[in-house]
Amino acid sequence: MSRIPTLAIADAPDASRPLLQKIADSSPTGRPLNLHAQMANSPAVLAAYTSLRAAIAEPRTFDPKVGAALTLATAATVGNRYMIAIASRLAHMNGLAEEQIEALRTSTVTGEAKIDALTGLVREATAHSGNVANATWKAAQQAGWGDEQLADAFAYLGATVFTAYFLNYAQTDPDV
Repeated sequence: MSRIPTLAIADAPDASRPLLQKIADSSPTGRPLNLHAQMANSPAVLAAYTSLRAAIAEPRTFDPKVGAALTLATAATVGNRYMIAIASRLAHMNGLAEEQIEALRTSTVTGEAKIDALTGLVREATAHSGNVANATWKAAQQAGWGDEQLADAFAYLGATVFTAYFLNYAQTDPDV
């Protein structure tokens, strides 16, 4: 049972309404997800969420497939089922094969060494409060990831952890 009310756009605080409307306008369903409708109770939370999402949307350091892999690997490490469902849907929409999606959910290899090195890095960082062993970092570098990409991977981790922790905190009812 959710702890925080799921608000309609009209019932949201004034500062949340434009953000919530923008989310609804870009949604395939024409409405915000439960997580957005709960975040709308706090304009600060909804603004932080939308800012994090916007920061990783443009400009893109990663193609959408890699970004989706990072999001799913992080979500699986956090372990929130709703976030995993959202990230799995994103991964599917961005070209990851079903076997790769399952591999990301279960922390196994996807068959793409470069993606596996980077998702291994974000999994380790997620599981250890941002700490990553030098060997893991070097493996990602040796796979071909540069400094900007390694730093940007943290933005995907941060956006996903923010969302998943909110879902845990609010005990959001899944609607995906």
